[in-house]
Amino acid sequence: MKITVVGTGYVGLVSGVCYAELGHSVICVDKDPLKIATLQNGDIPIYEPGLQELSVRNAELGRLSFTSSLDAAVKGADLIIIAVGTPPLPGGEANLAYIELAAKEIADAMEGNPVVAIKSTVPVGTNEKVRDLIRSRTECPFDSVSLPEFLREGSAVPDTMHPDRIVVGTDSPRAEALLRELHGGLGGAFVVTDIRSAEMIKYASNAFLATKISFINEIANICEKVGADVTRVAEGMGYDKRIGSSFLKAGIGYGGSCFPKDTQALIQIAGHFDYEFKLLRSVVEVNQGQRFNIVRKLEAIFGDLEGRTIAVWGLAFKPETDDVREAPAQEIIGELLDRGVQVRAYDPIAMDNFRSHFGGGAGRVEWCSGALEAAAGADAVCLLTEWEEFVSRHRRRGLP
Repeated sequence: MKITVVGTGYVGLVSGVCYAELGHSVICVDKDPLKIATLQNGDIPIYEPGLQELSVRNAELGRLSFTSSLDAAVKGADLIIIAVGTPPLPGGEANLAYIELAAKEIADAMEGNPVVAIKSTVPVGTNEKVRDLIRSRTECPFDSVSLPEFLREGSAVPDTMHPDRIVVGTDSPRAEALLRELHGGLGGAFVVTDIRSAEMIKYASNAFLATKISFINEIANICEKVGADVTRVAEGMGYDKRIGSSFLKAGIGYGGSCFPKDTQALIQIAGHFDYEFKLLRSVVEVNQGQRFNIVRKLEAIFGDLEGRTIAVWGLAFKPETDDVREAPAQEIIGELLDRGVQVRAYDPIAMDNFRSHFGGGAGRVEWCSGALEAAAGADAVCLLTEWEEFVSRHRRRGLP
């Protein structure tokens, strides 16, 4: 099968590399010539365990290539996957400009009878709009598919190769058969729905997981007041099969490129149809406030924080990734700096990304080369990302 993947962010790059690993011929397209040059040299512009090794091997086998020429990549493709970004607009809606641009360029270049699948997270109805847009620009026949992704940064490769489920939204038996062939042997449920339901499954899944996180954080706040241990409470809850143990770890709230964006987008989708999603609004509100609990706890211990030295361990929004988009550390460090704190920060992987995202505040932070260097002489250490080197250090010292 010849597959063209448009977009080489987390979703597009991981999907393309893994499809090549399955034995297909894959071309990954991106407009950024520097990113393409990096990929052609065997380097990966993101940190994702196992991805570089798979990329290099499949490129050497001739199954994987990278180009900035969408026109050449699309011609003759059996499957064209759109995996470009859908960043939030100021109002919370998904920005579909990159989706629409990719659709126009695909329409102008495609030939044969390909299947066009959207893997990007898009509002309900987007696949139909893209299908109509392509049809308005070409006489070439094609089938349209919603193919949402369910990857977790830090474990994206195993999530692709061993999925819980594959969701396919289409009314085309031919497209369904092609995608069954593509994912054959991977395991997991193969769920075929109408296009709009597939689009909604992605948003509903992320909204539910975000709700679990905000819920356990609210329980943690109550536990602190009544003298209960939230870790034991979560453990006891998790044994109930109706609840499950995943996403019941209390902390500073969710971040990253998906949950914040997708929860806001779903609230906007509901609003466009005159429905107020009160529960999800509360989830977002709880999450926003949760990250500042750590600042309030420091003030409860020290009073005025001005002149204090605080070490920060972890800057990425979660372990095993260098992604700092919507990372709680950004707002927490900003609050500490505003209170006159000297912040000493360290992260095993995400230091450079965080510095570039933090903008003008970066010059007010002391960037350290190790966890112990950051902690040396500090009044307190704030653990913001549970990298194994931090967690194991706590375990060795008998700390919770």
